[in-house]
Amino acid sequence: MGDADGPDECLELPRPLGLLRTVGWNLSEAFGLPTIGYVVGTAFGGRDAGLWAVLGAIWLTAALRLIFTRSVPALVLISLAVLSVQTATSIATGNLFIFLIHFPLANLALAIVFARTARGSSPIAAELAGEVIGLRYPKKHAAKLHGFFRGVTWFWAGNFLLLAVILGVLLVFVPVNIYVPIWLVTTVALIGAGIAVSVLWLRSTLREHGIKFQFAPPPTTDEPPSGEPPPTGQA
Repeated sequence: MGDADGPDECLELPRPLGLLRTVGWNLSEAFGLPTIGYVVGTAFGGRDAGLWAVLGAIWLTAALRLIFTRSVPALVLISLAVLSVQTATSIATGNLFIFLIHFPLANLALAIVFARTARGSSPIAAELAGEVIGLRYPKKHAAKLHGFFRGVTWFWAGNFLLLAVILGVLLVFVPVNIYVPIWLVTTVALIGAGIAVSVLWLRSTLREHGIKFQFAPPPTTDEPPSGEPPPTGQA
């Protein structure tokens, strides 16, 4: 459902710089910090140190989020679950390939999760739109936006499936020691393209239903600090 405290008529987005900061912050928490941890850990302590650094980075991020905001974003929870399983499995077996194969498998799992929620009444794209970009809207627009959120959830399911296939093929042909940087570039590129498509799709949906949008007013001292979006609505 929509945000009861949101704007009366318009869909509301953070101001442009705040939007970029919020999106960048969320993506860096979920993907950037674990990757940096792996690269730095591997450079100074070898493979196992890199794997432990991945695990430490994502768990520390989740812990700090829980302490300071009393909640952990869905994107961080997804990353935490995926990285915990693949890192623990790789450390336990001593096989780096097991760690790397989880990248395409994790995207396959995400494709399944998105596809399953797209069929229900609470598509996950609605929740992530609130958490990642701070999207807010009144309840009266929830029904109009529900179709968009279902459609875009299916789109992201397909995007993650494509990413799983690409990463699986790369794992076969690319040397193991450079796979992680290539994984990061490929993931960022496809996610960036997906975000662009989603934004254009949302713009088209707003025009179709005659819904206007506005940028949020400048933050006050009573609002959450930058990088932490306010409470958001869900379709």
